[in-house]
Amino acid sequence: MSNTASVPAPKVRVPLPVGGRRGRGYRKQPMDRIIDAVIALIIAVIVLAVVYPVWFIVIASFSDPTLVSTGQVTLVPRGITFKGYEQILADSRIWTGYRNTLLYSFLGTAVNLVVTLPAAFAMSRREFRPRRVIMFFFAFTMFFSGGLIPSYLLMRQLGLLNSMWVFILPGAFSVFNMIIARSFFENSIPEELRDAAQVDGLSYFGFFFRIVIPLSGAIIAVIGLYYFVGHWNDYFTGLIYIHNQELQPLQNVLQMILLANQTQAGSAGMSALQSQNFADQIKFGVIIVSTVPLLIIYPFLQKYFNKGVMIGAVKG
Repeated sequence: MSNTASVPAPKVRVPLPVGGRRGRGYRKQPMDRIIDAVIALIIAVIVLAVVYPVWFIVIASFSDPTLVSTGQVTLVPRGITFKGYEQILADSRIWTGYRNTLLYSFLGTAVNLVVTLPAAFAMSRREFRPRRVIMFFFAFTMFFSGGLIPSYLLMRQLGLLNSMWVFILPGAFSVFNMIIARSFFENSIPEELRDAAQVDGLSYFGFFFRIVIPLSGAIIAVIGLYYFVGHWNDYFTGLIYIHNQELQPLQNVLQMILLANQTQAGSAGMSALQSQNFADQIKFGVIIVSTVPLLIIYPFLQKYFNKGVMIGAVKG
């Protein structure tokens, strides 16, 4: 056995790539600081461009409309007054509109998910041979439609005019959301799970309800949010197909309140400028009233929404 001491291997310094870090003792070069400052400035400008219009609408909704129209309200409210909100909330129709919109949004979203998710799962299965033909007919509807007059005649023949179901049934299926859900099922649900379920004797229905749905919380939240926002902002359906005031959604009710207050301001002895300023304050208040519920819901679904944006972006 040799008593010769082992010679340690020489240390080889591997050069760091350009811009590489050397740990805590690393000092940024002047060019690095300049690039970081430029990036921070760009991000700040983007955030300001997104946040400031929302903030301005909020402060303008309870500021003196004359000061708002003359440009004296920029960062903080001035001449605080809640006359606009008083006019809006004093109208009993707004509570009817809120009730209708909440009903249409929640019920409509539930129907959308019940229809979309099974269709997306079927389209994601490679062994389902007719899926390419069916997918062609689905995609065809994204580019061609019958138009407004045929759609109105169809709704009348189906008995959906002046009915809550006109907000739910015609838009029960969205091809775009189905494609998103199909991409999720194809890329995020391993095929090995289907093989294991088949060995255990699960049918496609059992595999879908017991395995696929519990693993699809992210995509359900994403397309559920898409559907809910679509129902909440639906203005055109109530304008064309609904003539009963008791069935009007919030967006149409707010439009009627805005038009009614413009007329009242003009007939109350106000000047043209005062009438326009008051109408603008009502308009700002209407925007806040119609968007507050969505602003409350979105933070709870934000993490799922961010994940859903990347669905299908990376494969393999």
